[in-house]
Amino acid sequence: MTENSAISLFLKDEAATIRFGEDLALALKAGDCLALSGDLGAGKSSLARALLRAIADDERLEVPSPTFTLVQSYDLRIPVSHFDLYRLADGAELEELGFDEAIQSGICLVEWPEMAEGELPADRIAMKLEHEGSGRRATIAAPPGQMQRIRRALAIRAFLTKAGHPTARRRFLTGDASLRAYEAIYPDQDGRKILMDWPPLPEGPAVLDGKPYPKVAHIAENAYPFVAIANVLRKRGFATPEIYEVDYDQGILLIEDLGSDGVLDADGKPIAQRYRQSVACLAQLHGMKIPRDIRVTETRIHHIPDFDRTAMKMEVRLALDWYLPWQRGTAASDPERQEYLAIWDALIDDLASAEKNLLLRDFHSPNIIWREGQQGIQKIGLIDFQDAMIGPTAYDLASIVQDARVTIEPALFKQLMDDYLALRRAQGNFAEAGFLKSWAIMSAQRNCKLAGLWVRLLQRDGKPGYTKHMPRTLSYLKVAFEHEALAPLRDWCARAGIG
Repeated sequence: MTENSAISLFLKDEAATIRFGEDLALALKAGDCLALSGDLGAGKSSLARALLRAIADDERLEVPSPTFTLVQSYDLRIPVSHFDLYRLADGAELEELGFDEAIQSGICLVEWPEMAEGELPADRIAMKLEHEGSGRRATIAAPPGQMQRIRRALAIRAFLTKAGHPTARRRFLTGDASLRAYEAIYPDQDGRKILMDWPPLPEGPAVLDGKPYPKVAHIAENAYPFVAIANVLRKRGFATPEIYEVDYDQGILLIEDLGSDGVLDADGKPIAQRYRQSVACLAQLHGMKIPRDIRVTETRIHHIPDFDRTAMKMEVRLALDWYLPWQRGTAASDPERQEYLAIWDALIDDLASAEKNLLLRDFHSPNIIWREGQQGIQKIGLIDFQDAMIGPTAYDLASIVQDARVTIEPALFKQLMDDYLALRRAQGNFAEAGFLKSWAIMSAQRNCKLAGLWVRLLQRDGKPGYTKHMPRTLSYLKVAFEHEALAPLRDWCARAGIG
């Protein structure tokens, strides 16, 4: 079966139909039109009801038939409009029902699409349900993009079946700024598990020395690093997810659920106790030596890469290439570029004697789970470390005490820094002055990267929401500039108009 050929599935009973509807809920996105065809009693309403309840994550959601109202709208995680066109007198009336507006921001489920064949989008997902024996057969045709998503949802169902959970309930959990998505999995008898959906991607364009961005910046491209780091940290007493099942080729993992509490309060503000415990966890990690080479399978060893000069400079270029033109309306001149990169070469040279060990890379609020009732480092659940590198440990401290998505007020910032430094002093053999210098450099490196990243997400990826973090990022950068080692970069930024 080719990627774009029709999908044909036998649904043996009502439970299978409901399960398929729930799986489809994870494949649909705003802008999709799902056209459901079939005779009376073929299962269209059952499938639509299951899909709606899955998106709502509410098994008791009332889903009345829109036979007489023609359309029923639901304000859910993704808005859904459920159309029943059986009584539609003229296909042209579809516009009067608000179809065009509904599909702009949500999903449209359409029963009896034959009644408005010419008015429905050409790129719709067409599904036909037919009686077959004691069950029914579903046949699906769709454009390549939608079909790929549907196939992915079915591949995950096959993975769960192979893992011993054929009837497990699946619900959307979250997506992140990367290409990973997460589902909550509810097996019949076990507690909740987490499914990581990390599909393999084709290699991107070369950005430096013939290499694509992930290879230059050491971004994980498959699940091997995640499994390696999870296992090595868990063996050392840290709270990382147990890995239950992995399909490395497809990029699907079933892992332990560490919980859903974070380190922020209901208003999105930092909870000081939880941040302090997070910093204590970090201090303990930085006092350990982690092996560079970790066996993942019998045939695969993960070598933790270095946070090297190439990766650091690739990231700080984001400020040059994205933030600066956005901020002042003109690109950096050649002399400006050369001076900026030369400054960074000198700063990276200054890191030669810095303490280097495992750095998790994104140790901040979205990636920390608070585990009430646990003790010590087990209170802090670590869930994002696949891009871990060996480099200046100060980078991770900068990540948490200058949380990119949360304002850390000066008093809490000072408390966190004092906590960390006290714990590291207690471990012995800690060069504090050198560490603080590397902290300032790593803070500046991270915030220059983030300033450019927020603009790239806006302009290249169409995600404007991240620019709300820009003022905070620039304020953090000013804190880094307080260290004398950052004077050349501070002066360059003042002349260039950054800040």
